[in-house]
Amino acid sequence: MPEAFALLILGLFILVLASRALMIIRPFEKGVVETLGKYSAPPRDPGLAFVMPFFQTLIKVDTREQVIDVPPQEVITKDNAAVTVDAVIYFRITDPVRVIYNIANFQYAAVKLAQTNLRNIVGEMELDQTLSSREKINAQLRHVLDEATDEWGVKVVRVEIQKIEPPTDITNAMSKQMKAEREKRAAILESEGFKQSAILKAEGERESQILRAEGDKKGAIIRAEGQALAVRTLADAEKFRIETVFNAIHAGKPDAAIIAIRSLEALERVADGQATKIFLPTEIGGALASFGAMAEVFRKGPDAPAPKAPATPVAPTPVAHPAPKYEG
Repeated sequence: MPEAFALLILGLFILVLASRALMIIRPFEKGVVETLGKYSAPPRDPGLAFVMPFFQTLIKVDTREQVIDVPPQEVITKDNAAVTVDAVIYFRITDPVRVIYNIANFQYAAVKLAQTNLRNIVGEMELDQTLSSREKINAQLRHVLDEATDEWGVKVVRVEIQKIEPPTDITNAMSKQMKAEREKRAAILESEGFKQSAILKAEGERESQILRAEGDKKGAIIRAEGQALAVRTLADAEKFRIETVFNAIHAGKPDAAIIAIRSLEALERVADGQATKIFLPTEIGGALASFGAMAEVFRKGPDAPAPKAPATPVAPTPVAHPAPKYEG
């Protein structure tokens, strides 16, 4: 029985030694070994690591990218405006030995360093510049922190400003200014729209007037050409009629009596209507003169001297006849 108990104690002691001697380092970790409290070996890579129990200690260091939240703080700008600034820091440990032995509390030191440099950077800017220069503040703060933490074996990957809040009165003033600017831009855009609409409308009316004038011009030209063609056609028809009548008369070889009768018939047609003047041809004037002479002989008797022969026929003399009046 005592031998079995001794074997049990020995087995437990071996298990404890094995658990202390064999250590597992995960893929995102580095192992720092201390022998009797002194750094004695290079950092161990991920995997199974053996240390001497009771004499050596393995310290595991996380090398993944980590985040530090910098608490909000009030900062005075160059133009004496108080703003509240909040930031976050992304970092990664590059040297596990220095982060263990060169700094006692890295995260606390990084937060204080970030707050101090934020006050310095923002204090050199005016309020408007601060609100519009977040990328510039991020870059400057990251550069300062990266240089300071290099001695600690830490790489500052990036710094992000989460918010920059000015006082309430300044925020209200900025809101009113932004609203006024937007209303101004809206008014400008609306006036530009009306202007463009008026221009397009005027151009459309002008084009319409031009097209309408061109249409009227072409219509007038076409009407004038049509009237000219109609007049020309009527003139040609009248010319043809006159030539036909003239040729027919001359082809029939009429004597003076027929011509006089036809002239009287023509005068009858002319006088039928509202004509105020009648033109007598020379032949009718001669005939009328002969009839007058014969009437004079019969009136005076056979012993009266013979009347003189009529003079050479002259051009027809217009005889004015008043238009007939009708009583109602």
